[in-house]
Amino acid sequence: MIQPQELHELQHEYAALFDIDGNLDRLIKKIELLSYVNPLNIEKEKHHFFSSKYAKDPVFRYPKLKFNPYKLHRLFFSQRLERIDDEDIRGLYKEIVYYYSNMVQCIETIGQKRRFHYNSLRVYGSPTEKDVENARFILHFASEPITGDMEKIYTPEEAKEYFEDFAQQYDFPLQIKFSTHIAADAMVSNASQTLFIKRNVKFSKNQLLTLANHEIGVHLVTTYNAMGQPLKVFSNGFPKNVETQEGLAVFSEYMSGALTLKRLKELAYRVLASDSLIKGYTFSDTFDLIHNQYKLNRNDAFAITLRAHRGGGFTKDRLYLSGLRKIYKRYLKEESMEPLLTGKVSLDYEAAIRSLAKKSLVSKNRHTNLAYKQNNNLNKTLDFILNNLK
Repeated sequence: MIQPQELHELQHEYAALFDIDGNLDRLIKKIELLSYVNPLNIEKEKHHFFSSKYAKDPVFRYPKLKFNPYKLHRLFFSQRLERIDDEDIRGLYKEIVYYYSNMVQCIETIGQKRRFHYNSLRVYGSPTEKDVENARFILHFASEPITGDMEKIYTPEEAKEYFEDFAQQYDFPLQIKFSTHIAADAMVSNASQTLFIKRNVKFSKNQLLTLANHEIGVHLVTTYNAMGQPLKVFSNGFPKNVETQEGLAVFSEYMSGALTLKRLKELAYRVLASDSLIKGYTFSDTFDLIHNQYKLNRNDAFAITLRAHRGGGFTKDRLYLSGLRKIYKRYLKEESMEPLLTGKVSLDYEAAIRSLAKKSLVSKNRHTNLAYKQNNNLNKTLDFILNNLK
């Protein structure tokens, strides 16, 4: 972590940069997308959907906005980036402004079907042909036998105890809260440094190990490393950071021995669900694809369909598999993951991170991912698949 005197000197030397970085930090704190895009009435609509024999699409309700989108747009573009002397840093912050401006448009149009979907595409993109081919390749493999570790018998309270024990090996506090308004079974809120656990689900032993290495081992590690950086952009997130961060998180599952073919197939289903959006599929259509054509059980198929269709068409989930592919290829080349753990950063901006580091604007990581120290994966099928993704 940077020392106060060193930080004071940097703030003096790069006064305009720190001024703009601080201004953007105050603006970005208002727009955590996941806090707005997760429906408030998931369980009720799930019951209605199943009762209708999968014919009546859910009608989701979303949290009300706590900011004025137009005013926020104006404030983003009022930043005088020309005050930043360094051309590369100025270019980085210009892209940051565009990225978060697009994020505001995403939030502003949640629930507005195609408008939200098109804004989502600007932020997260759509699956490429290779992504879809990789997903289908994964789904060709026969499912593994169900073991005792896959049986969902642990309560949210027991999950909380498990995560607390797991986090003791990391030197940062772990705040846990229960929620019924999240699409995932567990997720980290970067803004509040909190791990949320879904209240009304049960967990398997393997799922607990998976979530611990994914959410705590990467998402909280990068959250707390970012808090020790001089610049707030490491906490708020570089453009295109989701693919890298989720790739690191799933790779953590792999290295810890938690990743299963079932989990990899889940990521493949997410790609196909995201791809169905660009084809104009309704909620029922996507559910039919995953549940009836690919024979995934209805609860898991609903969860995957929900994640893709929330907001009106959310393509974030397509990035998990492509992110894993990129991080795995980096691992094979024996390149360090440490630069990618400095905060919510992206592979696309690794050169920018190195440039900032030369100017002492990047601090050494205080925390690292412990699973990366040793490969505990024993599943040769996973190795074969990862080595053959396009």
